[in-house]
Amino acid sequence: MSPHLRGHLLWFDPKPARVLSTSDGARLLIAAGFVEIVRLVAVRWRYPVIPLWLLLPVLVGLALWAASGIAGVKLSHLGFRRWRDWTTTEKSYFVQVVVIANVVFPMVLGAEITDRVAQPGLASSLWTVFVPYLFFGFYQELVYRGMVQSELVRRWGVGLGILVAKVLYTFGPLHWDYFSSRTSLAVPMFASIFGIGLFFGFVYRRSGNL
Repeated sequence: MSPHLRGHLLWFDPKPARVLSTSDGARLLIAAGFVEIVRLVAVRWRYPVIPLWLLLPVLVGLALWAASGIAGVKLSHLGFRRWRDWTTTEKSYFVQVVVIANVVFPMVLGAEITDRVAQPGLASSLWTVFVPYLFFGFYQELVYRGMVQSELVRRWGVGLGILVAKVLYTFGPLHWDYFSSRTSLAVPMFASIFGIGLFFGFVYRRSGNL
């Protein structure tokens, strides 16, 4: 089958398994808990004194350091690999998804995007909202998929490990604010977060690419 189709079926090329030791895995969970505590404290006590465009990249840097500095695990062992090490299937799938997302997103939110572009301060919004939350996406992937999911899968197997990691991701500290939202907002948000997170979890498990 063509490598340009394999990714959509999650048929990624197998890679040598990198089995972490029990102590490595325990340190990964400790590192993940540490950076999440720092994030909660920083958001609660330092934002908006420290703007998001500075705070979130710093948190990404902290998470990257914690994986190796606290857990002693190479980032490559968590699937954080250089582009040149990606397989053809991974590269093709990534490029296709980026293209599709940039077609579907404007189609679904075309009116909102048009209204926003027409308003003043677009450059400021890109810098203060889009760029920071792009970093936040990397943070979530590294902590909840690379660190938490990897260890839970090692401990409990693929099915239960991914499921528990998604429950923590959906209903844990990242999305606590939705518990105080009205039901008509909280239920679809939790459902979509869980569903998308579950899919990404299986993509990560199948590809080994964070």
